[in-house]
Amino acid sequence: MKVIIPVAGIGTRLRPHTYSVPKVLLQVAGKPMLAHILDNVRRLKPEKVVFIIGFLGDQIVQYVGKNYKFKCKFIEQKELKGLGYAINMAAPELEDNQPVLIILGDTIFDADLLPVIKGKHDSLGVKRVADPRRFGVAEKKGGFVTRLIEKPEEPTSNLAAVGIYYIKSSSVLKASLDEIVSRRIMTKGEYQLTDALQLMIDGGVKFKTFEIKGWYDCGKPETLLETNRQLLAKGKQVRRLKGSKIIAPVFVAKSARVEGCVLGPNVSVGEKAHLKNSTIENSIIGERALVENSTLDFSLVGNRARIKRASGSVNVGNSSEIVLS
Repeated sequence: MKVIIPVAGIGTRLRPHTYSVPKVLLQVAGKPMLAHILDNVRRLKPEKVVFIIGFLGDQIVQYVGKNYKFKCKFIEQKELKGLGYAINMAAPELEDNQPVLIILGDTIFDADLLPVIKGKHDSLGVKRVADPRRFGVAEKKGGFVTRLIEKPEEPTSNLAAVGIYYIKSSSVLKASLDEIVSRRIMTKGEYQLTDALQLMIDGGVKFKTFEIKGWYDCGKPETLLETNRQLLAKGKQVRRLKGSKIIAPVFVAKSARVEGCVLGPNVSVGEKAHLKNSTIENSIIGERALVENSTLDFSLVGNRARIKRASGSVNVGNSSEIVLS
């Protein structure tokens, strides 16, 4: 089995952080969001993992090469024309009837995929949501998917496609992707993977769904912080820090320095960060960041940022500075 992970998105809603770091390398609950995905992928022992990279993609190449040992291929996507276009770029890597697992690079999930890849049918991960208009949704009949609709104005289903697709019919997928691009079949101005999958369904491929219980959104600051909270609640408790008070759940990297602080709940602190005489809750503090004499809540502090005498909620990008008198 091969795995395709598209990670070329710019992450405009997470600026200023994504001006200098790819969205998928932003920290959440102690490690980059991409690491949460790859740790799950590693358990599946894939033959190869294919990454579709774009802006700042060299950082992804370096991170994956340093932290993971599986065989990789990196394909640069220079034009953002939709998920279907991105997956089509990886189509030459697929062999006929060799299964492929597609996982969106910003889709942190909690699911056991082994039963899925041992199943008989093509499958897509879904979750029941209150507002399906933000997602691609699946309509079902008789246990199989009959229709996929990208961000419908008037949804007829609350089953949102969460960005995990297991395709056994890889040769049919390749043909369908080629068809939507060659015939310029577009939805909302982009080549959509859902349109290619719909062609597969119309052609007789049977798709099952599997429900994802844990699905964590990282698309904007408030949802990134909420995902940080939920993942921290599932993890181990932080070690005691002499001279500071910890209100769990909190993650503090081993190389971070914490002096005279109150941390938590729901705080992640990156490697070599330095926190001094500060109270911080519901926040993510990046690597090598300095926070001193500050009171922060619901804040994102980028790598190497410097925060002194600040109060309230801040959203500070990498290598930026807030110093109040």
